Amino acid sequence: MKVTSKILLLLLIISLASCGVSKSVKDIPDVSSYKQHIPERATISDSSFTTENGFLTKNKFGQWELFVAGDPYQIGLNTGSLTQELFEKQEHAFLSKVDELVPSKFKQSLLRKMLAWYNRKMYLNVPEEYKSEILGLSKYAGDEYEYVADSYLRMLYFHSAHDIGHALQDLMLVGCSSFAAWGDKTEDGKLLIGRNFDFYAGDDFAKDKIIAFVKPTNGYSFMSVTWAGMIGVVSGMNNQGLTVTINAGKSDIPWVAKTPISILTREILQYASNIEEAIEIAKKRQVFVSESILVGSAKDNKAITIEVSPNNFGVYEVENSNQLICSNHFQSEAYAHDEKNMKHKAESHSQYRYKRMEELLDATPKLTPEIAVDILRNKEGLQNKDIGYGNEKALNQLLAHHGVVFKPEDALVWVSANPYQLGEFVAYNLNTVFNEGPENNQALPLNNKELTIEKDPFQYTQAYLDYETYRVLSRQVEKAISNDEHIVPNMLTKLQNSNPEYWKTYYLIGKYHYEKEYYTAALNAFEIAKTKEITTVPDQEQIDLYLKKIKRKLK
Repeated sequence: MKVTSKILLLLLIISLASCGVSKSVKDIPDVSSYKQHIPERATISDSSFTTENGFLTKNKFGQWELFVAGDPYQIGLNTGSLTQELFEKQEHAFLSKVDELVPSKFKQSLLRKMLAWYNRKMYLNVPEEYKSEILGLSKYAGDEYEYVADSYLRMLYFHSAHDIGHALQDLMLVGCSSFAAWGDKTEDGKLLIGRNFDFYAGDDFAKDKIIAFVKPTNGYSFMSVTWAGMIGVVSGMNNQGLTVTINAGKSDIPWVAKTPISILTREILQYASNIEEAIEIAKKRQVFVSESILVGSAKDNKAITIEVSPNNFGVYEVENSNQLICSNHFQSEAYAHDEKNMKHKAESHSQYRYKRMEELLDATPKLTPEIAVDILRNKEGLQNKDIGYGNEKALNQLLAHHGVVFKPEDALVWVSANPYQLGEFVAYNLNTVFNEGPENNQALPLNNKELTIEKDPFQYTQAYLDYETYRVLSRQVEKAISNDEHIVPNMLTKLQNSNPEYWKTYYLIGKYHYEKEYYTAALNAFEIAKTKEITTVPDQEQIDLYLKKIKRKLK
């Protein structure tokens, strides 16, 4: 069934049935057992704020550093107070298109009902303490997007955005890459983990990443790379040396939201100190998309992946090796005969990136944090082939929200500064942050300057400037194609020159010419695209289909 057909069916179901929705919409967590104190925020500067139980400051690398402590409701209130302006910007970046796509009040009302129906089971699958934290956060949300949902429900729903985004093929969300090494594969034998989080929701969305340090009343203190309004974890480490990162697997479009992956990984990070405990927590929750959770553990000195989906569960451990690689397909025995996983592995770019990580790690006898960063920044294809900038087959697709490296035994983490993974990888020592703590809650930078890994000089090259030009031009061409507009030929020449090895450059040129019925020019562009490293099998089939149509028209 096509995506559009599923959406129409969903709307029909919503219009015919509303049972089960009212309970979820009216569900508000009971926070009476938590402190009710409303934090007062002191403004130190336009980029530095404090409350009684936390602070937020912007470091010299452009990253926001957040420290909060307390019970769930107080963590939410303090985080909301400190990050309210950032959340306003983040929400606008995420939802600004909604106003354009759904301008009528009637359709906005329908959207609200659809979201309520879709998320009707989420409140039953999110632990009460996290709902309480979200409630505290929501006290500082604006009312601009009340038509989507009220503040609390809207912030709750946001936590399923990652899951839904990876399930919908048409969204600009691509594959994450991660790897781990230990024993004889690292310089000092200690566990080392690297990952790229390729979640793309627009350029503005990635500008204000937050390095959050959370000291909860219950469970372990932890850090997480996140954004305003997000209490879930996509990349993080706790003070026990346990790490979690998530990589999406192949999913059907889910019909009902249950436990968001980022909430599950938050729970693991807050309450697990080793791999066995992480697995037990993962088994308790019902998820609604397929995801690999790479768990690294200082206590076990190794890493595994927990592979979860709505109807299956698996754990993958490497045998006779001290190296684990994870892209976007499952590897455990539980999914050995899973048709969706096998098809995804054969047709997507996941296996290609897996092999590229394998190739780069094999070329590195002993992994170090600096070498791990170099791998995360790698822009070439297999055997160092030039596959064009922005190609999803590359580990560095030049759109990542963040790259991160963990060294759990030493409680060290490095987080990339903008742009993409090209800025400095800024170092943090969790022992220093949580054991010594910030003096008098002063908004002082928490990073370790001595351990900072320098920025990638690529961002100062002509190739980088050309790529940024390509990003702008490609969107203009795509818009012209969608709106049946004419563009000057010089723009297509500039597009080609800005990223000449990328297959999609020629695909866009070919598609524009095809729509304008310039079939000879379209044929030439598509034939050049065929000589490049095309991302997926469906992409190849699409180009072949265009070529077939054009040749028929030219006869």
